[in-house]
Amino acid sequence: MKEGFRQSMAWLHTWSGLLVGWVLFMVFAAGTASYFKDEITFWMKPELHAVAQAQVPPLQAAEGAVAYLQKHGASSPRWFINLPTERQPSTDVLYLATPTSGAAPGDKPRRRFDRASLDPATGEALSAARVTRGGEFFYRLHFDLHYMPALWARWIVGFCAMLMLVAIFSGIVTHKRIFKDFFTFRPKKGQRSWLDAHNATAVLALPYHLMITYTGLVTLMFMYMPWGPQVAYKDRGGEQAFFSEAFPGTGRDQVKASGNKVPLAPIAPMIAQASAHWNGAAVGRITVHQPNDANAVVAITRAEGPQISYEKPSMMFNGTTGALIGAFGDVPKSAAQTRGVLYGLHIGRFGDPLLRALFFLSGLAGCLMVATGLLLWAVKERQKFAKTLKQGGRVSFGLRLVDGLNLGAIAGLPVAMAAFFWANRLLPVGIAERGEAEIRWFFIVWGAAAVLGLLRPTLRMWQAQLAAGALLFALLPALNAFTGPTPLTVSLRSGPTAVAGFDLVTIALGLGLAGAVWIVERKRRKSIAARQQQAEKKAPPSPQSALAASGQGS
Repeated sequence: MKEGFRQSMAWLHTWSGLLVGWVLFMVFAAGTASYFKDEITFWMKPELHAVAQAQVPPLQAAEGAVAYLQKHGASSPRWFINLPTERQPSTDVLYLATPTSGAAPGDKPRRRFDRASLDPATGEALSAARVTRGGEFFYRLHFDLHYMPALWARWIVGFCAMLMLVAIFSGIVTHKRIFKDFFTFRPKKGQRSWLDAHNATAVLALPYHLMITYTGLVTLMFMYMPWGPQVAYKDRGGEQAFFSEAFPGTGRDQVKASGNKVPLAPIAPMIAQASAHWNGAAVGRITVHQPNDANAVVAITRAEGPQISYEKPSMMFNGTTGALIGAFGDVPKSAAQTRGVLYGLHIGRFGDPLLRALFFLSGLAGCLMVATGLLLWAVKERQKFAKTLKQGGRVSFGLRLVDGLNLGAIAGLPVAMAAFFWANRLLPVGIAERGEAEIRWFFIVWGAAAVLGLLRPTLRMWQAQLAAGALLFALLPALNAFTGPTPLTVSLRSGPTAVAGFDLVTIALGLGLAGAVWIVERKRRKSIAARQQQAEKKAPPSPQSALAASGQGS
């Protein structure tokens, strides 16, 4: 501690950010995209663009969804119905399909969730709509990762988020002039320029960085710290009893089937009663437990609105008689409301388009903060090898590895994200497992970019990958115009903020990546000029220059 407390925090700040920086960059990028996940999904289903023109009453959409589920999912133990919104024009249903036989004799039958997008006006499936995970893929990627058990992924992301908090607080302590540095940027100064960029992007959205990291941990608090409910409710039914008491009416209680078939009561009176109870507020989600059974229960949840809290009021009805069982969440308990507000702040669904755009820009600042921090470490470390490089030596394996990981994560991820959108439009609409095929192309492109970055972590490779990302993003509006089933003008009328907004953002991202290509090219030329100048100094003088120097050249 001879250097003092502030200086000692620099080591902690550096390593807590570096060790998990590549995962954090992906989490920030995918989470930032998730603020507009509904708009992304809408863009990736161009067949729905014309559907958005229709204005259908919620009662009609709900009745059409129930009719569809009675036909295709009557044996499912649970139905989920998401009614249309301004951001999502179709009615989306989710249900457990009929169980299939096991893969081998003796295996238990397996059930899978089936999804369908319905036309709100007719209740019929939009069969022409392509299957895609859309923006939901980025939302799940930022905390569930992919190709690994969700439990492991959430522990990994939680560990990275905790180190992110450590890096933020240690960075605040380390930078004595943190707010002054925000207004300072010195271009073309090498390491100083990278540090200025890191400081500016960090301070620009510092409250957001603190909020989003802490609230991200809160969203999974019961997984990371389950001991309180386990101990307090040990003799009262365990964690399930805790959730039933803390979050009543959320559907956490398991409704068991009686085995007696009873028709489901009409859904329209239940929706009307729920909406009237909420002073005319719209209904957002309908969950039917054990449909067509004597024990059927219908849970209706209020639609998202300007309220920050993620916990929305709900009402439960007897599924066979339509009688009200209870209303929940109108006056939530303090602890549940606190968690709901923190959860709501993290996902940002309460905000209007302008506020979500501000969250989006803050998320981009977070991406730049992580990226400049990773690059700053490499720049500082390379200075230690300056003498070795001048003598024709090579950098250490660790620095070369960091250079490759930086290239694959920072430059490769945008290429993969753009490739995901291109795959959505270029893959045949009717292929099996189409949504997974789009995701596979995302990881194939990202994996290729990462391998190339590790093999050749050069400025040329940085240019190539950044240029590829710029080109793919900038051309997405043209791809949308030529591959959509409806003309671009119709798409703009049916969803102006969704389609046109998506296209404008992709153009802006393409221009930003193109600007990064120009910066790298300028640095590459500067590096070449420096090497040439150094080589000229080392080269022996020519006979003509020697004569001129001695005064005998004339």
